[in-house]
Amino acid sequence: MRKMITFRNKKDTLSLQMERKSLFIIGICMVLVLIASILGTSVGNDFISPLNVLQTIFGLGAGDHDFVVLTLRLPRVLLSLLVGAALGMSGALLQGIIRNPLASPDVIGITGGAAVAAVGFVTLLGGTISIKLLPLFAIMGAMITTIIIYLLAWKKGVSPIRLVLIGIGVSAITGAGTTFMLILSPFYTAGQAYIWLTGSVYGASWTDVRTIIPVIVIVLPLAIWFARSLNAQEFGDDLATGLGVTVQRHRSALLLCSVLLAGGAVAVAGTIGFVGLIAPHIARKLVGRMFGSMLIVSGLVGALLVFAADLIARTVFLPLDVPAGVFTAGVGAPFFLYLLFKNRNQF
Repeated sequence: MRKMITFRNKKDTLSLQMERKSLFIIGICMVLVLIASILGTSVGNDFISPLNVLQTIFGLGAGDHDFVVLTLRLPRVLLSLLVGAALGMSGALLQGIIRNPLASPDVIGITGGAAVAAVGFVTLLGGTISIKLLPLFAIMGAMITTIIIYLLAWKKGVSPIRLVLIGIGVSAITGAGTTFMLILSPFYTAGQAYIWLTGSVYGASWTDVRTIIPVIVIVLPLAIWFARSLNAQEFGDDLATGLGVTVQRHRSALLLCSVLLAGGAVAVAGTIGFVGLIAPHIARKLVGRMFGSMLIVSGLVGALLVFAADLIARTVFLPLDVPAGVFTAGVGAPFFLYLLFKNRNQF
């Protein structure tokens, strides 16, 4: 039995190879995500049976649970899954581009750029411009910050190590800018911004879900297509160029995909940290280093991580609703230190 399965279009202009094991893992993860979406909607202040949840979703229920399921819980569950998927894939792309196991949207400043733009919008323009423009400002902040990092790192091309070092510096600057605006802002506004900066899907709505879905749907096929070149780039830029990869063009396209995914996630859920760091490492353990399948599994693992964090946040500490970012940081920070210790001889 062949270990690889090849997907081709009729004209043989597009092709994608995946291992059978990877397809099996992807299938299991998708089933887990489906189960999570149903069980997560069932659990809350009052338990609603999964059967009643399914009946309500498909319009077959008596209407008793419509508001709780369709307005309060289902949008929140779906948003946590989508945000986690976006962050997981963004982290996988960054680790592939930079070839560094410590890379993530948090580390190189992408989420910091989105955060400083969003906080600036809330504190300076919140009363004059519609709050619906917040996602646009967050994505623009991530894009502008990434362009600055890329330009500063450019020297006859962009080397991975230079990109991450400059990203860390820019991340510190954006963090200082965010803190400065919080100090200047009114108390109530600062409180809202702090909750958003911690990372939370509290108060999720269908508008938030509709905001992030197009980002994932558009970026994912592009990311899978360009991510194939990362398998060659792992052996170094010179060898990848010799194999016919236009390294800088592919690296720029993949970086753009990562920025859009991270910016979209931050726009609707705030800065949920460390998901982009943890998910790719788990995915690598499950399916290996082939980037096509690893990217998809990173997204699915990231979805389950944020879902689990939010489920704990809204159920274990009732009546309090703790931001999900508290739990991802609680797991992610020790994991980051472990990776730093494990790879201490490589830096």
